[in-house]
Amino acid sequence: MGTSNPTIDAANAAADATPRLPAPPLQLKRPALFLDLDGVLAPLAETPDAVVPDSRRTAVLKAVAERLDGRVAIISGRTIAEVDRIAEAALASASGVHGLERRRADGSVDHAKPAKTVRQAVEAFHDFARDRPGMIVEDKTVSAGLHFRGAPAEAEAAKALARRLADDTGLVLQPGNLVVEVKTPGTDKGTALTAFMAEAPFAGGVPVMLGDDLTDEDGFVAAEAAGGFGVLVGPPRETAARYGLPDVDGVLDWLERLKESA
Repeated sequence: MGTSNPTIDAANAAADATPRLPAPPLQLKRPALFLDLDGVLAPLAETPDAVVPDSRRTAVLKAVAERLDGRVAIISGRTIAEVDRIAEAALASASGVHGLERRRADGSVDHAKPAKTVRQAVEAFHDFARDRPGMIVEDKTVSAGLHFRGAPAEAEAAKALARRLADDTGLVLQPGNLVVEVKTPGTDKGTALTAFMAEAPFAGGVPVMLGDDLTDEDGFVAAEAAGGFGVLVGPPRETAARYGLPDVDGVLDWLERLKESA
């Protein structure tokens, strides 16, 4: 008999009680696409390093970017270097670490200065993970992440530690999908989207943000405020997104159809 995962069970229960959102439209006037990576363009994996390039994904991204005159960006919690590794540098525009890194279409890059207390958080996460098999610590310089996908029984303890660190250090608590993060203040996926929309080639477009977890809600809100909308990928839940797609394959299918209709 299999064992129960309380985190996944709670998410499934919430999904069962929430109506599924309609699929996003294909007939859009000058769409500007903003895409999360994990859970949207790439399936979730046991570890961050286990997510690898995929020929279909790369081809779809290149084709859609060409069709939309470059109005496509990945906005991720990963670093831009990791985004480029997984997406094979298919897109000129990208934002990493929840907006703390942002590369414009012309190749110029903004890097936020890391808060000094990020080092304290990294050390605290390593101390926590040392005697808990399955925990993974990510040091992104401007933020610290603690993944508990491989140790679901430690989820509540990991979240409590992150909350304490945020209170003690002034870092921003950033919950995600089976991960918790504390990061340098000042940006989120919504601020990244808004910054892109003020620049070529995105300016004047209709922003569409595709995301799967809580870190993407800021992007959904920003897209709506700029005259566009959000698309929730995965099981239904309470969200600011107006539309939904079921999974990564559904996203790639929609992007292929959008390319033909744009």
